[in-house]
Formats: sequence, C-alpha cells, structure tokens
Amino acid sequence: MLKFVSNKGGGSPVDIETAILAGYAPDGGLYVPESLPTVTKEQLERWKGHSYKELAFEILSLFIDRSIVAASDLTAIIDCAYGTFEKEEVIPIPKLQSRDNTYIMELFYGSTLSFKDIGLSFLCNLVDFFLARKQERLSIIVATTGDTGPAAASYIAGKSTLDAWVLYPKGLITEEQERQMTTLHHGNVHPVGVYNCKDGGDDLDLVISSLYANLEFKEQVNLSSVNSINWGRIMIQTVHYFYGYLQVADTVGEEVSMCVPSGAFGNLCAGGIARKMGLPVKHFIIANNKNECLHRIFSKGVFSKEPIHETVSSAIDILIPMNFWRFLYFCVDMDGSKIRKWTEEFATTGRVEFDDETFNSYSEGFLSASVSDDATLQIIKELYDNESYLLDPHSAVAVGVLDKFRAEIGDHKVICLATAHPSKFPKVIGQALGTDVLPEEAKHPSIEAAKRLCQKGYTIDHEHLEEGLLHAISNYWEQSQ
Repeated sequence: MLKFVSNKGGGSPVDIETAILAGYAPDGGLYVPESLPTVTKEQLERWKGHSYKELAFEILSLFIDRSIVAASDLTAIIDCAYGTFEKEEVIPIPKLQSRDNTYIMELFYGSTLSFKDIGLSFLCNLVDFFLARKQERLSIIVATTGDTGPAAASYIAGKSTLDAWVLYPKGLITEEQERQMTTLHHGNVHPVGVYNCKDGGDDLDLVISSLYANLEFKEQVNLSSVNSINWGRIMIQTVHYFYGYLQVADTVGEEVSMCVPSGAFGNLCAGGIARKMGLPVKHFIIANNKNECLHRIFSKGVFSKEPIHETVSSAIDILIPMNFWRFLYFCVDMDGSKIRKWTEEFATTGRVEFDDETFNSYSEGFLSASVSDDATLQIIKELYDNESYLLDPHSAVAVGVLDKFRAEIGDHKVICLATAHPSKFPKVIGQALGTDVLPEEAKHPSIEAAKRLCQKGYTIDHEHLEEGLLHAISNYWEQSQ
C-alpha cells in the first residue's frame, strides 16, 4: 500500500485516508507519497482514447489503494464530482486560430466557473465519503484569493459531514467571486470577509497556519483544509495534465509544452509531479503577473517575500507559493531535512537563496516570465477582436507569457491552461475591450442569478482575525453538536 509522509521529514507514514482528512502533516509539513508511481509509454498509449473520467479513475488508482476505496466507490465519487459539469467532456481543448499550434485547455465548466472546481469537486466528495464511513465531521478552513473559496463552499454546501469557513481578503476579489460564496444559504457554509490584508491572501494563510498549530483548538473542532496544501488537490490535478497531453498529441512521445498562469504553484506542482511520473511534457512555462513570486524562484533561485501588487489577474496575486516546497521535495532526493531547513530559514528571514545544484535540479524543464497588466488587457482584446475568443485575465497572462517564449521553444504544440470563465471578471473584461456593454461571452447565467440574491457572511479586521475565528468556530461547533 502506498503510504504518505511529511515533506519536512517528521512523523510516521500514513495511509491516504489519514493524509486527506488531516490536510497538514503533524509537523506542519505537506503530505507527499513515499514514492511516485511510474506511468509507462505503454500505459499512456492504452489511455489515449480515454474520457476524462476514465483517465481520472486510472491515475487516481495509482495513489488510492483498493483496500481504502473500492473500485466501485471510486467510480461513483468521480461520477458525482464531474457529472454536473456543463460540458460532457469536462475539459474542452479548442485550438486558437491566431497562433500556430496553440491550444486552450478550458478548465472552467464546474459550478463556480474556475479550474478549482476540477480539484475540489473530487476532493470534497472524497472527504465526505471518508467521513460518512467513519461517522465523523470536520471543520474545513480555506483561504482564497478569488476562486478556491467559491469552489470549496459550493462542493461542501449541504454536506452533513463538513462545515466550511471560507476566508477572503475583502475588496481584493471581484464582487462576482464574493457573491459565489455569500449567496450560498446552506447552514454549513460560513464566508468571512477580512479587511486590511496588506499582503492579500498570504495574510490569511499565516492565520490558518497558526490555528493549525493550536492543537487544543484543532482537536476541539476537527480542523482540516481543502486548500492546495491538501494532497488530494494535487493528486486530482495531475489528471488534467495527462488528459491535455493525450488529447493534443498525435502519438505518445510527441513534444508538447504547457503554459500555466500561476501564483501559489498548486496547479503547476501537479504538472511537475505528472512529468516526474512519466508524462512527456517538454516545457512547463510559468506565467506570472507583476508579483513574480515564481519567476524569481525559477529564474534567480530566490524564494522571497516582496511587497504585493494588486493586478487585473488578482487570483494569482500571491507572494508565498507554498506548494513549491512540495515539488522541491521530489527534486532533492526526498530529503525532508532540507525542506525543513529552508522553510525555517524563510520563516525567519523572509528569503531563501538556493545553491546551484538545487536550482538546476528543480528548474530543469521550466521556463518563467511575467507580463504587465497592460499586456494582459491587450491579449484579451486582441484575441476577442481577431477570433471572437474571450479569455479571462489569468488565462491571458498565460498566452502573453507564451508569446514571449514562442520563438525560443519552436513550433511544437503548446497548451495554455485557461483557469476561469471571463464572467467572473466583468470590470477587467470591460476595461480590456473598452466598453461598458459586455458581450454575451462575458456573462454566465449563474453569475447573473447571484446578483439578485441576498448575501450572508462574517466580516472582521485582519488584526483580530485569529481571535475572531477561534470564537466563532468554537461557538458554532458547540451549538451544532
């Protein structure tokens, strides 16, 4: 049976059920498999014609032992997770007309119109399956910069085994994203708008880490998370990398690269792990906005916290890409002591500069760049004017970065990951197109419906967030037992 350990090296190996339900490892590290499964060329060839759900079953079965989740149960969880997606194929991959060999992987056909639906639809159903079997209940706490929160809230809503406390930086996400959380009137969903987050979502992550370190509180309310710190999110996100490759490659082994808009490195961590498992991706191209947290890591070898910039691609306004530590573990011979040393150094100084050997190990096969807001808006307008294809600002960041590298990487096929529907960012779309009258492609029925609903939720200043959450969650837990 495949076991899971902390990337910081502490604690004992656990099974996948324990890793998923805990979120963080006991030493504060992130759970990782003791070893990565290997996918052969022959397996990829057999999977070439698989649907997304069929492929998800095959890949997830490499990580989830049959003694933990039977094949029939895994199939049912996958069907439940993706049966409500707007597109039967789950993830369409159209080809752009204005750029040679460039495809867009549309990851936004779940209930909240973002790629976070891909991971959270499965993970929340898996957690619910485990808890129902154990007759237990968890308090889930999630920090969001725009898309994770709505997806977590949507897939937890109405589940008797879960309560969702969803934190977001007030004023730093769009009204559309906020309403996707605050118009859910299920009693187990609790949105928390936090004022004065000078470092955006990173401020919320620090408070969550502190709550996890409060062992008495953690045990009292059965605290866990479905943020991308949870291994389940990374595991399921490997699937769309395999799926995208198999959809566009004519033959297994063909060169294909992928360009990913990224902030916290959760999505790209899954891609990097998929490649280590055997997926033949030539380049992963990291697309950053002005905040450049990952561009610094992959171009200069520096993990540092710099002042945050508010951009039009707000969901990737991230300063601390936590899942980089998870990927780095597999690049340093799974030496948890190194990860622990570097994370402690960063916690103390706010900066880690990697040695040449480490930098070369983790950066191999990656390219990175950033684009400005002006360039992002220009990409949105150009593609819409030229081929009536409307990108959200994060997906436009990916296309803009790919444009910078196209001559360098050659004319092989490249997949740009489109991570959200443009309807979630109407002000940015209007700014890009130079109009107050948005085209139909910039609208979605669920977004329009949420504008007419009452909102509920908590608000609090960041200064008092930890104390306020301790009070609110403890009292709610006691009253609902």
